[in-house]
Amino acid sequence: MRIIEQNQSGIGTLLAFILIPLSGLATDIYLPSLPAMASHLQATNAEVQLTIVFFLVSYGLSQLFVGSLLDSFGRYKLTIAALLLFSIASFTIARSESIYLIYLMRMVHGLTVATIVVGKRAYFVDIFSGERLKHYTSLFSIVWSAAPIIAPFFGGYLQTAFGWESNFYLLGAFALIMVLLELCFGGESLSSFQTFHFRSIVKVYGSMLKTTSFSLGLLVLGLANSVFMVYGMSGPFIIEHTFKLPAITTGYCALVLGVALLLGGFLGKATLNRPFFKKMMIAIIAQLAIVVLMIISPAFYSNLTTMMTFAFIIHFIAGFIFNNYFSYCLSLFPKNAGIASGVTGGSIYVITSILSYGIVYTIPAEGQGSLGMSYLVLISLTLLAFFLSRKQVH
Repeated sequence: MRIIEQNQSGIGTLLAFILIPLSGLATDIYLPSLPAMASHLQATNAEVQLTIVFFLVSYGLSQLFVGSLLDSFGRYKLTIAALLLFSIASFTIARSESIYLIYLMRMVHGLTVATIVVGKRAYFVDIFSGERLKHYTSLFSIVWSAAPIIAPFFGGYLQTAFGWESNFYLLGAFALIMVLLELCFGGESLSSFQTFHFRSIVKVYGSMLKTTSFSLGLLVLGLANSVFMVYGMSGPFIIEHTFKLPAITTGYCALVLGVALLLGGFLGKATLNRPFFKKMMIAIIAQLAIVVLMIISPAFYSNLTTMMTFAFIIHFIAGFIFNNYFSYCLSLFPKNAGIASGVTGGSIYVITSILSYGIVYTIPAEGQGSLGMSYLVLISLTLLAFFLSRKQVH
């Protein structure tokens, strides 16, 4: 098995960056197909939205323990196995006529994607340090935002041309290609394997979660991520049912919001060394003001353009907040990089799955006003978590 060192890390680093957005790709590519899936499978909107929730829950919970496995048994072999299982699950979904089998395969997706993404995030801590590590970790959310930009755009066209199944055939083929590239160019990045002791691992988890700044940071990350996910679960039904527009339009709208997320991430990276609490305060207050305008504006005028304009600004700010908090949380525990990566990513998606489905179930996707109310709940909670974290520091 090839061991990767810093001076040999070029292609390995590229492969890691390609796979980091896999969590978004596994969901975002079929967002424009949600209404078509509901029709084909004779399922309700809520039942089809649960395919996202099952993935998020599985992905989040899996990250809470795969980090310790990756620290104990290495990144490389587990990544290869996870890619193969992900591919099999994708092809199974594409051939399935049962929503319940799809639920099961989406849970497999969550487990395998967690293994892959946590391993690839930890790869950077294995190989790099200091300013170079800080540079790469600040790129994570920017690279991750590639999925919301690219995936729904292609997904809308695939849905229109070949049906919803084509999205999952593409995911399966992508995973197989990545297996081949890993076998040819990848390798093990972990130089020192930790002995797998359950009690000591639980103790590490406990010490991390008892760190108040870390726990509140995870909450803010989960809330920011829920902003993206609430739109992902509600947007296709608003666009295709309320506005009576095709799936391609859903893909274009997701593309626009993906760009917003990317630009917010770039701004977060550019201002990484600015006073943290000051810039977060400005960002959250601005986000809250925009969402209030989004809610009241339908009383005067509302269409797809106005809804997307407000959503663009809100997602831009959410990307900025996410980038800053993600780099902060991930760098707190360098000696337990795999576990820290797993706890960070896992907690984000557990929080996201609970909040996003709870909100879209409580506030039905009917138009700009309902989407704005969903955002308002999340941003209000973000402001509360921010004040609590600031109080702890001061």
